[in-house]
Amino acid sequence: QGLVGSAPVMQDLFRSLARTAQTDLSVLIIGETGTGKELIARSVHEYSYRQNSPFVAVNMAAIPSELIESTLFGHKKGAFSGAVDHKIGHFEQAHGGTLFLDEIGDMPLSAQTRLLRVLQEGEYTPVGGNTVVKTDVRIVAATHKNLEKLVQSGQFREDLYYRLNVVPLYVPPLRDRVEDIPALVEKFCEKAVERGLENCPFDSSAHGLLRDYQWPGNVRELENVVSRLLVNATGNRISADMVVAELRQKRNAYSLGADGVLPETLDDSVLAYLEPAFEYGLPAPGLYERVLTEVERPLIERTLKAVSGNQIKASHILGLNRNTLRKKIKELGIQVIK
Repeated sequence: QGLVGSAPVMQDLFRSLARTAQTDLSVLIIGETGTGKELIARSVHEYSYRQNSPFVAVNMAAIPSELIESTLFGHKKGAFSGAVDHKIGHFEQAHGGTLFLDEIGDMPLSAQTRLLRVLQEGEYTPVGGNTVVKTDVRIVAATHKNLEKLVQSGQFREDLYYRLNVVPLYVPPLRDRVEDIPALVEKFCEKAVERGLENCPFDSSAHGLLRDYQWPGNVRELENVVSRLLVNATGNRISADMVVAELRQKRNAYSLGADGVLPETLDDSVLAYLEPAFEYGLPAPGLYERVLTEVERPLIERTLKAVSGNQIKASHILGLNRNTLRKKIKELGIQVIK
């Protein structure tokens, strides 16, 4: 499937994938948006005994809640308003093969109950029908959400979670496998050439800059950046200056407000900071805590600097209990300089 990864975390993933593919167990692929979860799902299918049968991918987040059951299980003519003809569902389309349920964390509870029953009994009834249909599919699901927290909050069925999470596969974010960036860049350049673009090698300094970037959109964002660099290339190589200009343009696009001026309020700044995280889909779970940490650290550091490290004065200015301030200093790893 064109998977690239010499980083240790990717090698661990490949070993788990190889062991899993030859079984018929349900797989839950976990990873941030843009990490390549569908590629992993396709690889599970391609290396299984079901490889010659259909692989059907369904994005649960893209289906209106009222249409999920008919989309998965099909419907009979006249089953509901708008059902002008008989339609087979994705379970029937994937019969004998693999059904990939992407963004399973966005599935409403009502549909979760129906899906659980199908997984338990191996059969279903199309919407508006009365004939039971036997199903033979392997379920591979994926999510960027923390399903355990959704279970705790009552938003995801615990029994369905354990049915899906028989074999978990974790896809690491790009920032945890930066050693793979040169190989990924080469792969994306080859794909770009196939689409008619001119290939331009990347300087080592350009690769260094790409490795230092945080990549909130992960591999998908890297591919988009590589494509734009090749489209805008004016010489025969991609230089560090070109990478800097491209990344600066991305940052400036989010830093400027709708009227083209820099944000004046903290609200505007936070929105500008958050925008890249949502550019390539939904960000990884834990966004609230990450943003609070990003705001708390400079706030506490700057206040401590202003009072020469006096924590009593700092706690008074911040309006925090002194013990609370000490706890946050320790949690955030802030160095107090007197």
